[in-house]
Amino acid sequence: MTSFQVISLGFLSVILLGSLLLMLPIATKSGQCTSFLDALFTATSAVCVTGLVINDTATYWSLFGQGVILLLIQIGGMGIITIAIAIAVVSGRKIGLMQRSTMQEAISAPTVGGIVRRTQFIIRTTILIEIIGAALLAPVFCRDFGFWKGIWYSLFHSISAFCNAGFDLIGIRTPFSSLTSYSVQPIVNLVIMVLIVAGGIGFLTWEDIKNHKWHFKKYRMQSKVIFMVTGLLIFLPALYFFYFEFSDVPLKERVWVSLFQSVTPRTAGFNTADLTLFSEVGQMLIIMLMLIGGSPGSTAGGMKTTTLAVLVSSALSVFRKKEHTHFFGRQIPDDTIRYAATIFLMYIVLFLVGGMVISSTEDIPLMTALFETASAIGTVGLSLGITPDLGLVSHIILICLMFFGRVGGLTLIFATVSEKKPNGSKYPKEKITVG
Repeated sequence: MTSFQVISLGFLSVILLGSLLLMLPIATKSGQCTSFLDALFTATSAVCVTGLVINDTATYWSLFGQGVILLLIQIGGMGIITIAIAIAVVSGRKIGLMQRSTMQEAISAPTVGGIVRRTQFIIRTTILIEIIGAALLAPVFCRDFGFWKGIWYSLFHSISAFCNAGFDLIGIRTPFSSLTSYSVQPIVNLVIMVLIVAGGIGFLTWEDIKNHKWHFKKYRMQSKVIFMVTGLLIFLPALYFFYFEFSDVPLKERVWVSLFQSVTPRTAGFNTADLTLFSEVGQMLIIMLMLIGGSPGSTAGGMKTTTLAVLVSSALSVFRKKEHTHFFGRQIPDDTIRYAATIFLMYIVLFLVGGMVISSTEDIPLMTALFETASAIGTVGLSLGITPDLGLVSHIILICLMFFGRVGGLTLIFATVSEKKPNGSKYPKEKITVG
């Protein structure tokens, strides 16, 4: 069994266990049992840190049910293997080479060496950031919902934001409203956005920040690429939203909603504006951002920022008639470019095919269906409001896309790497025109 088969089985096991817990009468406010499909959809969305929901989290699930969802989000965000190794370390068990290798692939670490130390760093960093986020959100939520409920809401939203999950409890005001009632609240906007970005840049990038502080030149090439692409993917869409989608909104709210809608498609799933009011161009831009997703070794899903960077850089090298692709004075191996192209193709095909099947099955506009499938495979959670009303086939498609978006691309690529064929080929070489 390969490392990523272990990871996939781990995710499946947690999803099934979570589904069974959410089916219990104690998990709902009404005391009724939830159907297996609804529980499976919610558990998959939580473990795959997506945020698409059939039932409003605040009004449908009890405190027990919300606790189960939050635990699934935390496990899915940090990773199954991270949790398993942490438990092994605490219990004093020896970590074998198989577990270390699996962890290396799970967090995209460069080497197996020091992997236990990195695991401890991931857990400490996650807990610290989530506690700080909850403490910053607490004054607002305690004011609005009372002390104890405010503490719970602060913790829930801090974990959900850092893990890029997108689950929220503000539906207690208006079901499925996300954070629209806080569109101009500076603390909530700023803290949630920082948590989303912090979770989405990856733990190896945080390790560079810890080790090298402001000495950017000493960072890994991957961290430099992540910072560059992340900055561009926040700044450029925000400019578009500011000047085109929210041109009639008061300036203060215009700044906040433009920034937030630029950050949240990076697999976070919160929203402070009604996405159904966006133009088709705006919705298409969000779809593109959702497909790109976060960065390797992070709590986020999607194709990853580095995949986009490698493909763009490869294209530029072709236009410039360069033999190799470079980043910050470093050459990118040809294998990396092929893997990036493979991941891109897989995501695009599944996104398009899933959207066309849902559009045909549900008799809804293709753009609406594609928005849903991009949200699922990018593990984002943004929706145009159709998720609860979809049929059985569409929900199963979204479940599969959410699972693939969290583990599928990496599973295939690393399975290929671990079983790499010899360089030789029995086929003769012949040129083919590709453009």
